[in-house]
Amino acid sequence: MKTSFYAYLSRLRWIKRWGLKRNAYEENVMEHSWEVSVIAHTLALIKNRYFDGSVDANAIATAALYHDVTEVITGDLPTPIKYHSEKITTAYKQIEQQAENELIGLLPEKLQQDFASLIQHNNMPEGHEGIIKAADKISAYLKCQAELKAGNSEFETAAEQLVLMLDSSEQPEVIFFMQHFVPSCGLTLDGLMQA
Repeated sequence: MKTSFYAYLSRLRWIKRWGLKRNAYEENVMEHSWEVSVIAHTLALIKNRYFDGSVDANAIATAALYHDVTEVITGDLPTPIKYHSEKITTAYKQIEQQAENELIGLLPEKLQQDFASLIQHNNMPEGHEGIIKAADKISAYLKCQAELKAGNSEFETAAEQLVLMLDSSEQPEVIFFMQHFVPSCGLTLDGLMQA
């Protein structure tokens, strides 16, 4: 059986994020997914080592790699639009679920169940989605900070909203990450080498 599943996934590099904003640095869904994956992996390990968690960090990292895979069908709908109204949010979630089902349907039958827990948000193990969503927000915050540092005020409001969400997080691993990992992300290479 031939399948176009990976042909679809390889096109994630062409899906631009933050499409309704002027960007100093372009970002695509493929590179964003990698960043969310490594942040989610770290959040899961922090949860386990510092806050008595018992989540599977490797499974979370893998699911995070696939967290935006439906955008190869739907495109990237900016967050302010996605949550503009209840009707738009409901409609988008239905479109996203249909895209999840279509992507799963591209796989050989014996692989479909394995990918269901990675691609279909409703099939993720308990606790995974919350960590991935937090990692997604951290990634967005880091993007906003990079844009602001480049003099792009287009990202001011998004950065303010994200820092409020992250600072008030009820996930202690998020607070830990923000305190210990994020501050050095704004340093130059010279600054990192001297730190």
